[in-house]
Amino acid sequence: MATPVVADRPTVTPRPGRRRRPGFGGSDRVIGWLLIAPAMVYFIVFLLYPALAALYYSFTDWNLRSAPNWVGLTNYTDLLFDDAKYPHFWQSVKVTLQYTLIAVPLTMGTALCQALLLNAIRRGSNLFRLLLFLPVVTAETAVGAIWRWLYDPQYGLINVFLGLVGIPRQNWLNTPELVIPALAFIAAWQCGISMIIYLAGLKGIPSSIREAAIIDGAGPVQRFWKVVVPMLRPTTFYLLVTGVIAALQVFGLVYVIFSGGGGRSVTGGPEQSGLTYVLHLYLFAFRYDAMGAACAMSFILLTFIMIITALQFRFVKQEVS
Repeated sequence: MATPVVADRPTVTPRPGRRRRPGFGGSDRVIGWLLIAPAMVYFIVFLLYPALAALYYSFTDWNLRSAPNWVGLTNYTDLLFDDAKYPHFWQSVKVTLQYTLIAVPLTMGTALCQALLLNAIRRGSNLFRLLLFLPVVTAETAVGAIWRWLYDPQYGLINVFLGLVGIPRQNWLNTPELVIPALAFIAAWQCGISMIIYLAGLKGIPSSIREAAIIDGAGPVQRFWKVVVPMLRPTTFYLLVTGVIAALQVFGLVYVIFSGGGGRSVTGGPEQSGLTYVLHLYLFAFRYDAMGAACAMSFILLTFIMIITALQFRFVKQEVS
């Protein structure tokens, strides 16, 4: 029987189906813009526009009662080089740098000690964590009032405790040499955020590394310096950068402590020993009617912070990584 011949069927290439291109459709884009619109409005109205306006006013001679008068770089040159016109500018820079050099290491050291203690506590750690974090969320006005009383030369608890151990009473807020250490101690007392970050870093250290160090015969001190400190270097670097930025901008606490209950009487302590940079900037803007110079001071501070931060990333981060 002959085999039937089947004609070759033409090969038909199937048409590819229509695929939806990745991305957002028209309605999705509208919804996305609507969702970010509040943040964009906030950024433009309350951040970008005030910053650009302050940059313009920094080149003008302006107070809040008259129109700005363009003076170019006069505000910057007078602040940096004319001690007769702005006699306390460099004093405020000196005070702020001294405060930063004392407050930042003291705050970081206190936060690390608190984090180590909380990490070692097995029961009740949440309660102690809450108590140690309370100074952060307490209003600066209340904090300043409390510490003014604690530092009182006659009735303050600090002097009472010093008297119990035979140390003479100190006039903390009226002795120029003691003003900056007193302010730095308050900053260390408010180290709750740094403490939480350090505690998170301690929780992130693998237990296997600690166990290996114990097996190798390392004691608690050796484990701290050889294991904990190296593993916390990224956390320490982050806290160092943010701590320096915050210390260079300290204002609220100093204002409350040295205002004596009335904002118009603030002078920055005895011999301007507590006249921080931002406090001085505030006085220029709202007490001396020199808003243009105050705006120039703000951008000088911004430039200095950027330089300090860049130097930290250039030199300190190499040691971390």
